[in-house]
Amino acid sequence: MPATLFIVGMGPGDPELVTLKAARILAATRVVAFFAKRGQPGHARRIAEGLLRADAELLRCEYPYTTEIAAHDHGYVTAMAGFYDASADAIAAHLDAGRDVALLCEGDPLFYGSAMYMFDRLAARHRTEIIPGVTGMSACWTQARLPLAHGDDVFCVLPGTLAEGALIERLQSCDAAVIMKVGRNLEKIKAAARAAGVAARAVYVERGTMRGERVLPLEEVSAAAPYFSLVLVPGRRRVR
Repeated sequence: MPATLFIVGMGPGDPELVTLKAARILAATRVVAFFAKRGQPGHARRIAEGLLRADAELLRCEYPYTTEIAAHDHGYVTAMAGFYDASADAIAAHLDAGRDVALLCEGDPLFYGSAMYMFDRLAARHRTEIIPGVTGMSACWTQARLPLAHGDDVFCVLPGTLAEGALIERLQSCDAAVIMKVGRNLEKIKAAARAAGVAARAVYVERGTMRGERVLPLEEVSAAAPYFSLVLVPGRRRVR
């Protein structure tokens, strides 16, 4: 039987939110690939601690950049494309040799995840199975105890990297929203939320389900936002 690439959603951070299927596959698969920032262990790899078989062979895929240069910079685009090509080749070498590979992905693999780029490069020529994971946003609204949308509410997921005007327009056109990729965009997001009239009900969540978790009104956030942070704008404004 051909080897299988398992693209495994590892959830938002709490290891107890890893699915039973993901845990079963990790316990059985010899080769485990994961992404990591230079000098860091890798978030998905950290979640997997204690779930891997003792003799697992670890394949570390280290990003050339994360936030060091702008994502639209030609150098960034070129370097990241080369990185994903090389990572796919390294995984393919194991698959071609008949060895299954489990590729770890924080959150859900097909939602703003680097695993999508491996899927694009490998799924057409290798047997592939995707194991969904709990998304960071669903974990965050749960930790915030914040019902987000109901009935016929229109729900939007917005990247904080959008221009301020685009954020305002999107926030005004939906009932509920999650704003991701906060980081250095925090002040722009706060300004857009005020202009759109949603700042008073917006909630900031940092490191949801992880050590150091913080949940507070967006307007009370003053420090810089880390990578694992997002903003929730609940809908549910109609009669219920």
